[in-house]
Amino acid sequence: MKMRRYHARDRIAGLWSWGLLGLMRSPCVLAVSVLLMTALTGCSSPPEDAVEVLAGDFLMGSNDVDTEAKALQYGSKKPWYANEGPQRKVFLKRFFIDKFEVTNSKYKEFVDAKGKKPPAHWKGNAYPPHLAELPVVLINWQDAQEYCNWRGKRLPTEAEWEKAARGTDGRSFPWGNIFDIKKVNTLGEYGGMTPTGTFKDGVSAYGAFDMAGNAQEWTSDWYLQYPGNTFKDDAYGEKLKIVRGGGWGGMGHYTLQVYVRTSFRGMAPPAGAFDDVGFRCVWPK
Repeated sequence: MKMRRYHARDRIAGLWSWGLLGLMRSPCVLAVSVLLMTALTGCSSPPEDAVEVLAGDFLMGSNDVDTEAKALQYGSKKPWYANEGPQRKVFLKRFFIDKFEVTNSKYKEFVDAKGKKPPAHWKGNAYPPHLAELPVVLINWQDAQEYCNWRGKRLPTEAEWEKAARGTDGRSFPWGNIFDIKKVNTLGEYGGMTPTGTFKDGVSAYGAFDMAGNAQEWTSDWYLQYPGNTFKDDAYGEKLKIVRGGGWGGMGHYTLQVYVRTSFRGMAPPAGAFDDVGFRCVWPK
């Protein structure tokens, strides 16, 4: 009797397992299962032309000090580095960031689809052909945010941008700690912006291009004081948006390598449009 009960129970279990396997062979159920596993494990593929930034801590900001008052020598009223400290560990969830700055050709798709006003340097509703793969500039913060939303993305926070640029080891430039003009479009060395992806040796630890130089980039954050920072700045508050990365020739002032450091905090009025400020997007929204 015990043997018969065991066999009966085993037979029922076998029928159940074979039924489940049969269901799993169904294309619809299999697709749902894959989606469920993706959601649970976080193993989704990056969006097109994006790189993955893994969850975890990174070093944000710097403890550098302008001991020689170099900023004053170059006409700046604010000491370099003063708004960057103290350096601290920041934890971020996993995200994806565009591998390249948004180009004129990509932005044209948005202009056409949404009937948006084109940047001022375009001719009518089209950009000059030689600008196709250059970063789109002369667009304000709101336009950049709307573009990202249209793509199902958003502008990066200041912290997300910095982590994507410098990795987790606190490096000063996307490629390391030593400045190298061959790895970045800045100091006016190349006479203007260059096509995105030009500087292959200057990519960040995650594989993102032009996170130093070329076009500066809008972020989603206001220019606010860091926790524990003692520098007094009248510009703090919800007046200016953070721009990161430094540009090819500066934003109306000298261009120095200090401006393309991964921790440098630029800022600009969100309603403004500048000839060296562009953007890139992040996901998830």
